[in-house]
Amino acid sequence: MSTTRISATLTQTERDAVLQAIATIKEKLPFLVDLSADDRKALPKMGDKSRAFVSIALEVAAQNPEFLPRSFDIDEMRKDVQLFEALYPVLLSLTQLQELVDDTTLAVGSEAYAAALQVYNYAKASGQGGGLDAVVVEMGRRFARKAGKAKSQKAVL
Repeated sequence: MSTTRISATLTQTERDAVLQAIATIKEKLPFLVDLSADDRKALPKMGDKSRAFVSIALEVAAQNPEFLPRSFDIDEMRKDVQLFEALYPVLLSLTQLQELVDDTTLAVGSEAYAAALQVYNYAKASGQGGGLDAVVVEMGRRFARKAGKAKSQKAVL
């Protein structure tokens, strides 16, 4: 028997409210960007170790602007650092939420699939002549194997 980890429902109204909350989050962060995989690879990354480095660099720039080129915008750097620091806890919270939703979806999907396998096995065992033959064949297509490359290569030889 399968173990039930989750026994819950999500009504259409609740789902709509969650989706609306996500839309509100997106609306409150209109500056969010969508980077391509190549863009992500090309950008230098600021992680936990780099945060101190960036803070020190900002302080050095603010206290010693004379050695920087005139085109260097300290205020823009400060805004970037402040936005990063403001977004970081949001990122952590959303990452945690995503992991919880992902884990829950995986677990409940596993429960549903395990239950479906039981139904299929019971239907196979007791469904003959009970009007379930067509349904058992349809469900069995999930497990049908296609002829692999090895078989098709043997046929050529």
